[in-house]
Amino acid sequence: MKTAIKFYISTVDRVESLDWLLSSIARLLFAAILAVYFWKSGLTKLGDGLFGLFTPSVGAYVQIFPKVMEAAGFDINQMSSFHWAVIVLGTSAEFILPLLIIIGLLTRLAALGMIVFIIVQSLTDLYGHHLIDDPNTVGAWFDKLPDSIIADQRSLWLFLLIVIVIKGAGPFSIDKLAIARL
Repeated sequence: MKTAIKFYISTVDRVESLDWLLSSIARLLFAAILAVYFWKSGLTKLGDGLFGLFTPSVGAYVQIFPKVMEAAGFDINQMSSFHWAVIVLGTSAEFILPLLIIIGLLTRLAALGMIVFIIVQSLTDLYGHHLIDDPNTVGAWFDKLPDSIIADQRSLWLFLLIVIVIKGAGPFSIDKLAIARL
């Protein structure tokens, strides 16, 4: 019995020494599952032309400020510079933060930014787009269905990002190279 316990302890010690894998896998999964989702979402918000980021589409205003746009009769000209700034910053975040996480630059900060982004996105979906009234979309934890968009999927997204915030970018990152040069 002592041999089995010693084997178990040595195996656990070896597995624990591989904790660098956790952040590396979290970044890989973020890249494989979420980065393109956010980039495509960002593309839907761009206006026409080279500087489309600074001339957001009508869809950008509808996606981010649905109730305000409805009250304004879907007229962008009635939106304030605050609304424009939020859309430009939010759209920029959809492109920049995933890229920073993937390449491992300012990774903890970028992951924290994505956490805030997903929380705001979820609140906008729930209350701005009235998804709070749809129990299938909202879902619930500890039920038998693992596929609700808000409670289930976005909780897993947040978990990946929390791992990155806590563990960092891992050894295959610009962050690691920068620290090694110090």
